[in-house]
Amino acid sequence: MLSFKLFAVVSLLTATVFAQDNNTTVGGRGLGPDVNGKYEISAEGIRGLFIPYGASISNLFINDTHGVERDIVLGFDNASHYSVDPYHPHFGGVPGRYANRIKNSSFVIDDVTYHVLPNENNNNDTLHGGPQGWDWRNFTVVAHTTDSITFSIVDPDGDQGFPGEVISYITYTMTPYKWHLKMVALSTNKKTPIMLSSHTYWNLDAFQNNETATVLNHTLYLPYSGQRIGTDGILIPNGTILPNHLYSVNDFWSAPKQLGANFTSPELYGNCGTNCTGYDTCYLVNRAQNGPYDWRTEGPVATLASASTGIKVDIFTDQEAFQVYSCGGQNGTIPLKSTQGFFDGSRPRVVEQFGCVVMEVEDWIDAINQPEWQRSKKNIFGPDDDPYVLEATYSFSVDKPC
Repeated sequence: MLSFKLFAVVSLLTATVFAQDNNTTVGGRGLGPDVNGKYEISAEGIRGLFIPYGASISNLFINDTHGVERDIVLGFDNASHYSVDPYHPHFGGVPGRYANRIKNSSFVIDDVTYHVLPNENNNNDTLHGGPQGWDWRNFTVVAHTTDSITFSIVDPDGDQGFPGEVISYITYTMTPYKWHLKMVALSTNKKTPIMLSSHTYWNLDAFQNNETATVLNHTLYLPYSGQRIGTDGILIPNGTILPNHLYSVNDFWSAPKQLGANFTSPELYGNCGTNCTGYDTCYLVNRAQNGPYDWRTEGPVATLASASTGIKVDIFTDQEAFQVYSCGGQNGTIPLKSTQGFFDGSRPRVVEQFGCVVMEVEDWIDAINQPEWQRSKKNIFGPDDDPYVLEATYSFSVDKPC
Protein backbone atom coordinates (compact mmCIF):
# COMPACT_ATOMS: atom_id res chain seq x y z
CA MET A 1 0.00 0.00 0.00
CA LEU A 2 1.06 3.58 -0.56
CA SER A 3 2.36 5.39 2.47
CA PHE A 4 0.50 8.57 3.43
CA LYS A 5 3.41 10.66 2.10
CA LEU A 6 3.38 8.88 -1.25
CA PHE A 7 -0.40 9.11 -1.47
CA ALA A 8 -0.23 12.85 -0.87
CA VAL A 9 2.51 13.33 -3.47
CA VAL A 10 0.70 11.24 -6.11
CA SER A 11 -2.52 13.13 -5.43
CA LEU A 12 -0.73 16.46 -5.79
CA LEU A 13 0.94 15.39 -9.03
CA THR A 14 -2.33 14.16 -10.47
CA ALA A 15 -4.12 17.37 -9.52
CA THR A 16 -1.33 19.46 -11.02
CA VAL A 17 -1.33 17.51 -14.27
CA PHE A 18 -5.05 17.80 -14.83
CA ALA A 19 -5.20 21.42 -13.71
CA GLN A 20 -3.03 22.49 -16.63
CA ASP A 21 -4.49 25.13 -18.89
CA ASN A 22 -7.16 23.38 -20.95
CA ASN A 23 -6.02 24.60 -24.37
CA THR A 24 -7.54 22.57 -27.17
CA THR A 25 -5.53 23.27 -30.32
CA VAL A 26 -1.94 23.33 -31.55
CA GLY A 27 -1.33 25.25 -34.75
CA GLY A 28 -5.04 25.31 -35.49
CA ARG A 29 -5.57 21.56 -35.13
CA GLY A 30 -6.90 19.52 -32.24
CA LEU A 31 -4.52 18.39 -29.54
CA GLY A 32 -3.02 14.97 -29.96
CA PRO A 33 -0.34 13.38 -32.12
CA ASP A 34 0.32 14.57 -35.66
CA VAL A 35 0.58 12.27 -38.68
CA ASN A 36 4.08 11.24 -37.53
CA GLY A 37 2.93 10.35 -34.03
CA LYS A 38 4.42 13.47 -32.43
CA TYR A 39 2.92 15.87 -29.88
CA GLU A 40 3.69 19.57 -30.29
CA ILE A 41 4.11 22.19 -27.58
CA SER A 42 5.34 25.74 -28.15
CA ALA A 43 5.77 29.27 -26.88
CA GLU A 44 7.23 32.46 -28.31
CA GLY A 45 10.52 31.68 -30.07
CA ILE A 46 10.47 27.92 -29.41
CA ARG A 47 8.64 24.83 -30.65
CA GLY A 48 9.13 21.20 -29.67
CA LEU A 49 7.78 17.80 -30.74
CA PHE A 50 7.65 14.85 -28.33
CA ILE A 51 6.74 11.16 -28.49
CA PRO A 52 5.58 8.62 -25.89
CA TYR A 53 8.46 6.24 -26.69
CA GLY A 54 10.94 7.00 -23.93
CA ALA A 55 9.09 10.27 -23.24
CA SER A 56 11.48 11.58 -25.88
CA ILE A 57 12.01 14.96 -27.45
CA SER A 58 12.10 14.43 -31.21
CA ASN A 59 12.41 17.95 -32.64
CA LEU A 60 13.30 21.34 -31.16
CA PHE A 61 12.96 24.39 -33.38
CA ILE A 62 14.72 27.70 -32.68
CA ASN A 63 15.13 30.65 -35.07
CA ASP A 64 18.76 31.45 -35.77
CA THR A 65 20.49 34.81 -36.08
CA HIS A 66 18.94 35.32 -39.54
CA GLY A 67 15.43 34.28 -38.50
CA VAL A 68 15.72 30.82 -40.09
CA GLU A 69 14.06 28.05 -38.07
CA ARG A 70 16.54 25.32 -37.15
CA ASP A 71 15.80 21.86 -35.73
CA ILE A 72 18.66 21.52 -33.26
CA VAL A 73 18.16 18.05 -31.72
CA LEU A 74 18.58 14.59 -33.23
CA GLY A 75 15.78 12.11 -33.74
CA PHE A 76 13.72 10.35 -36.38
CA ASP A 77 10.99 11.70 -38.67
CA ASN A 78 8.34 9.23 -37.56
CA ALA A 79 7.64 8.08 -34.01
CA SER A 80 7.26 4.47 -35.18
CA HIS A 81 10.94 4.26 -36.15
CA TYR A 82 12.24 4.68 -32.59
CA SER A 83 11.18 1.19 -31.51
CA VAL A 84 12.59 -0.58 -34.59
CA ASP A 85 15.88 1.25 -35.15
CA PRO A 86 18.61 -1.40 -34.60
CA TYR A 87 21.15 1.04 -33.13
CA HIS A 88 18.88 2.58 -30.48
CA PRO A 89 21.08 5.61 -29.73
CA HIS A 90 18.76 6.77 -26.90
CA PHE A 91 17.70 9.82 -28.96
CA GLY A 92 16.09 12.37 -26.67
CA GLY A 93 14.68 9.85 -24.21
CA VAL A 94 14.56 9.50 -20.43
CA PRO A 95 17.00 6.77 -19.37
CA GLY A 96 15.77 4.96 -16.27
CA ARG A 97 15.21 3.82 -13.74
CA TYR A 98 18.93 4.44 -13.31
CA ALA A 99 20.81 6.47 -15.91
CA ASN A 100 24.38 5.88 -17.05
CA ARG A 101 26.33 2.79 -15.99
CA ILE A 102 26.08 0.37 -13.06
CA LYS A 103 29.31 -1.47 -12.28
CA ASN A 104 29.04 -5.26 -12.54
CA SER A 105 25.26 -4.81 -12.95
CA SER A 106 24.87 -5.00 -9.19
CA PHE A 107 24.46 -2.86 -6.08
CA VAL A 108 23.78 -3.25 -2.36
CA ILE A 109 20.90 -1.76 -0.38
CA ASP A 110 20.63 -2.50 3.35
CA ASP A 111 23.12 -5.39 3.06
CA VAL A 112 21.12 -7.05 0.27
CA THR A 113 22.87 -7.47 -3.09
CA TYR A 114 20.73 -6.93 -6.16
CA HIS A 115 21.65 -8.03 -9.68
CA VAL A 116 20.16 -6.19 -12.66
CA LEU A 117 20.25 -7.20 -16.29
CA PRO A 118 23.51 -6.32 -18.09
CA ASN A 119 23.50 -4.85 -21.58
CA GLU A 120 26.93 -3.38 -22.36
CA ASN A 121 30.62 -4.30 -22.66
CA ASN A 122 30.09 -8.04 -23.03
CA ASN A 123 27.53 -7.89 -20.22
CA ASN A 124 29.98 -6.44 -17.73
CA ASP A 125 27.73 -3.54 -16.79
CA THR A 126 24.24 -2.09 -17.13
CA LEU A 127 23.68 1.06 -19.19
CA HIS A 128 20.64 3.34 -18.85
CA GLY A 129 18.51 0.90 -16.88
CA GLY A 130 19.12 -2.31 -18.79
CA PRO A 131 18.11 -3.91 -22.09
CA GLN A 132 14.54 -2.69 -21.61
CA GLY A 133 15.18 0.52 -19.72
CA TRP A 134 12.69 3.35 -19.73
CA ASP A 135 13.78 4.82 -23.04
CA TRP A 136 12.85 1.50 -24.69
CA ARG A 137 9.25 1.77 -23.48
CA ASN A 138 6.12 3.70 -24.33
CA PHE A 139 5.01 6.17 -21.69
CA THR A 140 1.40 7.27 -21.26
CA VAL A 141 0.40 10.81 -22.21
CA VAL A 142 -1.60 12.02 -19.19
CA ALA A 143 -1.87 15.71 -20.14
CA HIS A 144 -1.22 17.81 -23.24
CA THR A 145 -1.80 21.52 -23.77
CA THR A 146 -0.39 23.97 -26.30
CA ASP A 147 2.65 24.65 -24.11
CA SER A 148 3.06 21.56 -21.91
CA ILE A 149 2.94 17.78 -22.01
CA THR A 150 3.18 15.21 -19.21
CA PHE A 151 4.09 11.55 -19.63
CA SER A 152 3.84 8.82 -17.00
CA ILE A 153 5.21 5.33 -16.53
CA VAL A 154 4.73 2.59 -13.94
CA ASP A 155 7.87 0.45 -13.61
CA PRO A 156 6.99 -2.87 -11.93
CA ASP A 157 8.82 -4.45 -9.00
CA GLY A 158 11.58 -6.67 -10.37
CA ASP A 159 11.67 -5.26 -13.88
CA GLN A 160 15.27 -5.49 -15.22
CA GLY A 161 16.10 -6.81 -11.74
CA PHE A 162 15.42 -3.56 -9.83
CA PRO A 163 13.61 -3.87 -6.51
CA GLY A 164 10.28 -2.12 -5.96
CA GLU A 165 7.64 -0.44 -8.06
CA VAL A 166 8.35 3.08 -9.31
CA ILE A 167 5.81 5.58 -10.62
CA SER A 168 7.19 8.49 -12.62
CA TYR A 169 5.86 11.67 -14.25
CA ILE A 170 7.85 13.55 -16.90
CA THR A 171 6.64 17.07 -17.69
CA TYR A 172 7.95 19.27 -20.49
CA THR A 173 6.85 22.90 -20.68
CA MET A 174 7.61 25.76 -23.05
CA THR A 175 7.74 29.43 -22.09
CA PRO A 176 9.16 32.19 -24.31
CA TYR A 177 12.59 31.02 -25.52
CA LYS A 178 12.79 28.37 -22.78
CA TRP A 179 12.31 24.60 -22.51
CA HIS A 180 11.61 23.39 -18.97
CA LEU A 181 11.64 19.80 -17.79
CA LYS A 182 10.60 18.26 -14.50
CA MET A 183 10.99 14.59 -13.66
CA VAL A 184 9.41 13.11 -10.55
CA ALA A 185 9.70 9.46 -9.52
CA LEU A 186 8.23 7.69 -6.50
CA SER A 187 9.14 4.31 -5.06
CA THR A 188 5.91 2.81 -3.75
CA ASN A 189 6.99 -0.24 -1.77
CA LYS A 190 10.77 -0.86 -1.57
CA LYS A 191 14.03 1.04 -1.49
CA THR A 192 15.46 1.28 -5.00
CA PRO A 193 18.01 3.26 -7.02
CA ILE A 194 16.58 6.14 -9.08
CA MET A 195 18.52 8.51 -11.30
CA LEU A 196 17.03 10.01 -14.45
CA SER A 197 18.20 12.43 -17.13
CA SER A 198 17.36 13.79 -20.57
CA HIS A 199 19.48 12.06 -23.20
CA THR A 200 19.17 14.75 -25.86
CA TYR A 201 21.60 14.94 -28.78
CA TRP A 202 22.36 18.51 -29.88
CA ASN A 203 23.61 20.14 -33.07
CA LEU A 204 22.95 23.87 -32.91
CA ASP A 205 23.68 24.16 -36.65
CA ALA A 206 20.96 21.63 -37.54
CA PHE A 207 23.63 20.04 -39.79
CA GLN A 208 23.38 23.12 -42.03
CA ASN A 209 26.85 24.57 -41.54
CA ASN A 210 28.62 24.85 -44.89
CA GLU A 211 32.04 24.38 -43.27
CA THR A 212 31.53 21.31 -41.08
CA ALA A 213 29.11 18.50 -40.28
CA THR A 214 30.40 18.20 -36.71
CA VAL A 215 29.86 20.13 -33.48
CA LEU A 216 33.58 20.48 -32.79
CA ASN A 217 33.17 24.19 -33.59
CA HIS A 218 30.51 24.57 -30.88
CA THR A 219 31.71 26.44 -27.79
CA LEU A 220 31.11 24.84 -24.37
CA TYR A 221 31.40 26.49 -20.97
CA LEU A 222 31.05 24.63 -17.64
CA PRO A 223 31.75 27.34 -15.03
CA TYR A 224 31.30 25.13 -11.94
CA SER A 225 33.05 22.00 -13.23
CA GLY A 226 36.63 22.00 -12.03
CA GLN A 227 36.40 18.27 -11.24
CA ARG A 228 35.23 15.11 -12.94
CA ILE A 229 34.55 11.49 -11.99
CA GLY A 230 37.42 9.13 -12.82
CA THR A 231 36.53 6.03 -14.83
CA ASP A 232 38.15 2.88 -16.16
CA GLY A 233 38.48 1.90 -19.82
CA ILE A 234 34.78 1.02 -20.17
CA LEU A 235 33.68 4.23 -18.42
CA ILE A 236 32.82 2.67 -15.07
CA PRO A 237 33.60 5.02 -12.15
CA ASN A 238 36.65 3.85 -10.21
CA GLY A 239 35.95 5.90 -7.06
CA THR A 240 38.31 8.77 -7.85
CA ILE A 241 37.49 12.44 -8.25
CA LEU A 242 39.91 14.04 -10.70
CA PRO A 243 40.93 17.68 -11.09
CA ASN A 244 40.36 19.41 -14.42
CA HIS A 245 43.63 21.29 -14.40
CA LEU A 246 43.77 24.79 -15.82
CA TYR A 247 44.23 24.67 -19.63
CA SER A 248 43.94 20.88 -19.71
CA VAL A 249 41.68 19.07 -22.20
CA ASN A 250 38.95 18.86 -19.55
CA ASP A 251 39.15 22.52 -18.59
CA PHE A 252 35.83 23.99 -19.70
CA TRP A 253 35.49 25.93 -16.45
CA SER A 254 38.08 28.69 -16.76
CA ALA A 255 36.71 30.03 -20.05
CA PRO A 256 34.46 28.94 -22.93
CA LYS A 257 36.22 26.61 -25.35
CA GLN A 258 35.36 24.88 -28.61
CA LEU A 259 34.63 21.17 -28.20
CA GLY A 260 37.31 20.41 -30.77
CA ALA A 261 39.95 22.75 -29.37
CA ASN A 262 42.10 19.93 -27.97
CA PHE A 263 41.44 17.12 -30.45
CA THR A 264 45.08 17.07 -31.55
CA SER A 265 46.31 16.78 -27.97
CA PRO A 266 47.69 13.36 -26.95
CA GLU A 267 46.06 13.96 -23.57
CA LEU A 268 42.61 13.55 -25.13
CA TYR A 269 43.35 9.99 -26.29
CA GLY A 270 41.65 7.63 -23.81
CA ASN A 271 39.68 10.49 -22.26
CA CYS A 272 36.41 8.79 -23.20
CA GLY A 273 37.51 5.21 -22.60
CA THR A 274 40.05 2.80 -24.05
CA ASN A 275 41.25 3.87 -27.53
CA CYS A 276 38.72 6.70 -27.57
CA THR A 277 39.46 10.33 -28.39
CA GLY A 278 36.91 12.86 -27.22
CA TYR A 279 34.52 13.23 -24.32
CA ASP A 280 32.17 10.90 -22.48
CA THR A 281 32.77 12.55 -19.16
CA CYS A 282 30.83 13.20 -15.97
CA TYR A 283 31.75 16.67 -14.71
CA LEU A 284 30.82 17.65 -11.16
CA VAL A 285 28.83 20.82 -10.58
CA ASN A 286 30.45 22.60 -7.62
CA ARG A 287 28.15 25.45 -6.63
CA ALA A 288 27.73 24.83 -2.91
CA GLN A 289 31.14 26.24 -1.91
CA ASN A 290 29.64 29.70 -2.37
CA GLY A 291 26.85 29.00 0.12
CA PRO A 292 23.12 28.44 -0.45
CA TYR A 293 21.93 29.00 -4.00
CA ASP A 294 18.79 28.97 -6.13
CA TRP A 295 19.54 26.90 -9.23
CA ARG A 296 17.10 28.95 -11.27
CA THR A 297 19.04 32.19 -10.74
CA GLU A 298 22.55 31.14 -9.70
CA GLY A 299 23.71 30.98 -13.29
CA PRO A 300 23.82 28.20 -15.87
CA VAL A 301 25.79 25.04 -15.17
CA ALA A 302 26.56 24.86 -18.89
CA THR A 303 26.45 27.03 -21.98
CA LEU A 304 26.66 25.70 -25.53
CA ALA A 305 26.87 28.09 -28.48
CA SER A 306 27.32 28.02 -32.25
CA ALA A 307 28.93 30.95 -34.04
CA SER A 308 27.43 29.70 -37.32
CA THR A 309 23.75 29.99 -36.40
CA GLY A 310 24.23 32.36 -33.46
CA ILE A 311 22.14 30.02 -31.27
CA LYS A 312 23.14 29.71 -27.62
CA VAL A 313 21.60 27.56 -24.89
CA ASP A 314 22.16 28.19 -21.18
CA ILE A 315 21.34 25.15 -19.03
CA PHE A 316 20.06 25.63 -15.49
CA THR A 317 19.44 22.62 -13.23
CA ASP A 318 19.13 21.41 -9.66
CA GLN A 319 21.43 18.46 -10.43
CA GLU A 320 25.04 18.17 -9.25
CA ALA A 321 26.71 16.50 -12.22
CA PHE A 322 26.77 17.06 -15.97
CA GLN A 323 27.70 14.39 -18.53
CA VAL A 324 29.19 15.46 -21.87
CA TYR A 325 29.40 12.99 -24.77
CA SER A 326 30.97 14.22 -28.03
CA CYS A 327 29.34 11.53 -30.21
CA GLY A 328 32.52 9.69 -31.07
CA GLY A 329 30.44 6.55 -31.53
CA GLN A 330 28.44 7.98 -34.43
CA ASN A 331 29.69 6.60 -37.74
CA GLY A 332 27.32 7.69 -40.48
CA THR A 333 24.72 4.95 -40.03
CA ILE A 334 21.99 7.19 -38.54
CA PRO A 335 20.02 9.28 -41.09
CA LEU A 336 19.24 12.93 -40.59
CA LYS A 337 15.64 14.08 -40.25
CA SER A 338 13.94 15.81 -43.16
CA THR A 339 14.16 19.03 -41.13
CA GLN A 340 17.97 18.96 -41.05
CA GLY A 341 21.00 19.02 -43.30
CA PHE A 342 21.42 19.80 -47.00
CA PHE A 343 19.58 18.29 -49.97
CA ASP A 344 21.97 19.32 -52.76
CA GLY A 345 24.19 16.24 -52.57
CA SER A 346 27.10 18.19 -51.12
CA ARG A 347 27.22 16.05 -48.00
CA PRO A 348 25.83 12.65 -46.92
CA ARG A 349 22.52 12.97 -45.07
CA VAL A 350 23.73 11.11 -42.00
CA VAL A 351 25.05 11.86 -38.51
CA GLU A 352 28.81 11.75 -38.89
CA GLN A 353 31.32 11.12 -36.11
CA PHE A 354 31.33 14.09 -33.69
CA GLY A 355 28.21 15.38 -35.41
CA CYS A 356 26.43 15.97 -32.11
CA VAL A 357 26.93 16.44 -28.40
CA VAL A 358 24.90 14.91 -25.57
CA MET A 359 24.58 16.96 -22.39
CA GLU A 360 22.96 15.11 -19.47
CA VAL A 361 21.92 16.78 -16.22
CA GLU A 362 22.09 14.13 -13.51
CA ASP A 363 23.65 13.13 -10.20
CA TRP A 364 27.09 11.56 -9.72
CA ILE A 365 27.17 8.46 -11.91
CA ASP A 366 27.16 4.99 -10.30
CA ALA A 367 27.09 6.58 -6.86
CA ILE A 368 25.16 3.51 -5.68
CA ASN A 369 28.46 1.61 -5.89
CA GLN A 370 30.56 4.32 -4.25
CA PRO A 371 29.24 4.56 -0.66
CA GLU A 372 32.20 6.70 0.37
CA TRP A 373 30.75 9.50 -1.76
CA GLN A 374 27.81 9.62 0.69
CA ARG A 375 25.21 10.21 -2.05
CA SER A 376 22.67 7.61 -0.95
CA LYS A 377 20.00 10.22 -0.26
CA LYS A 378 20.40 11.40 -3.85
CA ASN A 379 20.30 7.90 -5.35
CA ILE A 380 18.26 5.55 -3.13
CA PHE A 381 14.55 6.15 -2.56
CA GLY A 382 11.94 4.24 -0.56
CA PRO A 383 8.22 4.59 0.13
CA ASP A 384 8.88 6.74 3.21
CA ASP A 385 11.21 9.13 1.41
CA ASP A 386 10.47 12.29 -0.51
CA PRO A 387 10.21 11.64 -4.24
CA TYR A 388 13.11 11.82 -6.62
CA VAL A 389 12.98 15.16 -8.46
CA LEU A 390 15.03 16.50 -11.37
CA GLU A 391 14.43 19.95 -12.83
CA ALA A 392 16.16 21.83 -15.63
CA THR A 393 15.61 24.84 -17.86
CA TYR A 394 17.17 25.30 -21.28
CA SER A 395 17.21 29.02 -22.04
CA PHE A 396 17.85 30.07 -25.66
CA SER A 397 19.19 33.27 -27.08
CA VAL A 398 20.50 34.30 -30.49
CA ASP A 399 23.33 36.60 -31.50
CA LYS A 400 22.18 39.61 -33.46
CA PRO A 401 23.36 39.63 -37.09
CA CYS A 402 26.35 41.81 -37.84
